[in-house]
Amino acid sequence: KLIYTLLFAFLCLFSYESVIAQPGGGRGERMKDIESMKIAFITKRLSLTPEEAKVFWPVYDEYSTEMKSVRENRVTNLKEAKGEIDNLTDKEVDNIIADDIALRQQEVDILKKYHPRFKQVLPIKKVAKLFKSEEEFKRELLEKIRERKAQNKGGMRK
Repeated sequence: KLIYTLLFAFLCLFSYESVIAQPGGGRGERMKDIESMKIAFITKRLSLTPEEAKVFWPVYDEYSTEMKSVRENRVTNLKEAKGEIDNLTDKEVDNIIADDIALRQQEVDILKKYHPRFKQVLPIKKVAKLFKSEEEFKRELLEKIRERKAQNKGGMRK
């Protein structure tokens, strides 16, 4: 059950681009739109001054790139195990879980690495708001996905 829960959570987070697709827009275009929305969301939540934004965004981009790489690896690993848990040996399942834990640790290591860097470019309260804002953005995005799914299901029944 743990692996299914993990898989579901990450598939939700990383498959949103296909769910909120706009007609005629490609995956890359949708991802750029989402990234633009995230930048605007974080900028607003942090009330970044132009000076802060100038030094913050390059650091955040590096952080984001590293986190994205680890998260993509987690999704890939969990996708590979999807639906096969019952057909795997206990050792194979244990390895999948161990790999996921190791990737989660990598995420924590990245957070530890960038926390001091963020403190160098932003006041500590804005650093705290940054991490909160990222979570809020994910929640709002997931809510939009749910709404879009509900609309699509409702429209298909008519």
